Amino acid sequence: MKKTVPIVVAAFVVVLSSPAWADETDPPASDVTISGGATLVSDYRFRGISQTDKNFAVQGTFTVSHSSGFYASVWGSSVSDYIASNSQEIDLVGGYKHSFGATTVDVGATYYYYPGSALPFSDFIEPYVAVSHTLGPVTGKVSLLYAPKQQALSVNGVTKDDNLYLAADLSAGIPDTPISLSAHVGHNFSPSYITFGNKYTDWSIGATYTWKNLSLGVSYVDTDKDMIVGTRNETKAGVVGTLGVAF
Repeated sequence: MKKTVPIVVAAFVVVLSSPAWADETDPPASDVTISGGATLVSDYRFRGISQTDKNFAVQGTFTVSHSSGFYASVWGSSVSDYIASNSQEIDLVGGYKHSFGATTVDVGATYYYYPGSALPFSDFIEPYVAVSHTLGPVTGKVSLLYAPKQQALSVNGVTKDDNLYLAADLSAGIPDTPISLSAHVGHNFSPSYITFGNKYTDWSIGATYTWKNLSLGVSYVDTDKDMIVGTRNETKAGVVGTLGVAF
């Protein structure tokens, strides 16, 4: 009996200190990730065209993604009246993303919603596919976006038009710094309401400084198109600044 008691006590101590005991109390990892943020921009440019008459815009986003690769997000921004005769744009996005080593394929669709628009047809849907590849600090991406024929894309307000957009993006983080660089070029192949009736090319270069969950960016945006609204050329070259916070 004198030998049995110490052995039982020792066994009890070993069980309590076992890693398996601690693992049982740890909560399981979630398959769902929630992220979002808010951004203040000096000019909201959509494929090179100002959506805010060269004025500031407030934007916000919220995304829910699953470990399987499926995701859904909501993005919103203030816009000017000549875009959809209202003061806001809401993008509803759903898609699937999967990586094959350093290559990622992303497919989905965006529904552009303009609540309260005075136009009879404003909302439209645009499916997309994007392929990106990362090599060290550099990531390249090619995107193809096609909006099928819809009333909202009509230039004359009567027929249904479609829109095809092809873009290439390059981004790179400068090693050991909080600075990243980006470059973009895109081309609209269709004369639709998105392009305000003309095929054209847009391009931009930019830099972003990140500190914790804050980011400060500046970019130069230009196109080979002229679109005059009032006294302003909404496609003229310009510098766009951004201040964002992410969570």
